[in-house]
Amino acid sequence: MTLPVSEELIAGANAREINALEDEYAALGRKLERSGIAIDAVKDRVAGFSVAVPTWGAGRGGTRFAKFPVPGEPTNIHEKLEDCAVINQLSRMTPRVSPHFPWDTVSDYKALREEAAELGLGFDAVNSNTFQDQPGQVQSYATGSLASTVAATRRQAVEHNIECIEFGRQLGSTDLTVWVGDGTNFPGQQDLARSLDRYLEAAAEIYAALPGDWRMLIEHKMFEPAFYSTVISDWGSSILAAQELGPKAKCLVDLGHHAPNTNIEQIVARLHRFGKLGGFHFNDSKYGDDDLDSGSINPHQLFLVFNELVEAELNPRDGFNPSYMIDQSHNVTDPIESMISSAETIGACFAKALLVDREALHLAQEANDTMMAFQALRRAYNVDVGPILAKARLEAGGAIDALRAYRESKWRERKAQERKPAGLGAGIV
Repeated sequence: MTLPVSEELIAGANAREINALEDEYAALGRKLERSGIAIDAVKDRVAGFSVAVPTWGAGRGGTRFAKFPVPGEPTNIHEKLEDCAVINQLSRMTPRVSPHFPWDTVSDYKALREEAAELGLGFDAVNSNTFQDQPGQVQSYATGSLASTVAATRRQAVEHNIECIEFGRQLGSTDLTVWVGDGTNFPGQQDLARSLDRYLEAAAEIYAALPGDWRMLIEHKMFEPAFYSTVISDWGSSILAAQELGPKAKCLVDLGHHAPNTNIEQIVARLHRFGKLGGFHFNDSKYGDDDLDSGSINPHQLFLVFNELVEAELNPRDGFNPSYMIDQSHNVTDPIESMISSAETIGACFAKALLVDREALHLAQEANDTMMAFQALRRAYNVDVGPILAKARLEAGGAIDALRAYRESKWRERKAQERKPAGLGAGIV
């Protein structure tokens, strides 16, 4: 492998941090041992945890009015892979990349897979794009895509998704994520029942094209770009569609795709109960689908989501194999820094969920002892698990302080000199 950041730089950075880390790790280990928890066992579980990063997340997003590119921003899939490799090399938690087509289209997918492997990366779910017209596209998605009233447009959307499956097969992926922006902006614009029928009919064609070991991840979104109604608007619509399509269809939960104050952790439990929990797109939200950095607004909610995920893993029912991915828009930060930070936050919430005293929690729940049940969660949430994550990174060859090592590498400054500037964006107004 040819990794992007100098191993000597990482080793030097770690040498400055190692003594403090060993002291903090030992102190935390003694504390956890008093509760009957072996810190090395938790560290090993954390070391085995991973979350994918999206190729589009390596660049700046945009506000509704404008996009302000960052110097050295990637302008093609090859540069995106380089940046994603930096994130994984330092954090050791993001070994897979999720591509988006046609944004990441290339002529040779076997070569792209080899290129990623040389950078220490594999590929996660592939994502189709039927919410945006592309140059040379015959049919417009102005009327929708899989739910469009125009048969030729539906056919085009189906064929694009099947094409994405073939790209993903060559890249080694086994999941197709399908999100459509189909919906309406005015009452009466479309028949609400028939639009769902059209979606299900088109989605069934995509489902039929899935290889035997693939899954179709159905992503819901409450609103945007359609603001009056959305065809797959919530987890209820998603699970009904997944049940209609078949066992390889699962539900994908984006943490920002819900109404304010929605109990997302309960959705996790419900989807798992019926064998339809397919995966997560991690981000955070203040007002709507803000796509803010994971845990930047409500880290406690993220912890509660992972608490349910750990419960689901301990009670697998029909299996437990969710796909995890960061899905954020970085409008004012260096995208690499944001995804390093988010990976650590996600990993920390997973580690805290592992610390929950399950026996005490379940006994309190059965006894209707509300306060003690809450305290079982709160005790785990209050633990600073930073030393566990840092030790796992160190042992995997990453950086004890990933953000600091990234800045010391001056990767962004070097790429600003080497890469052509990204174009200005007009926003989404």
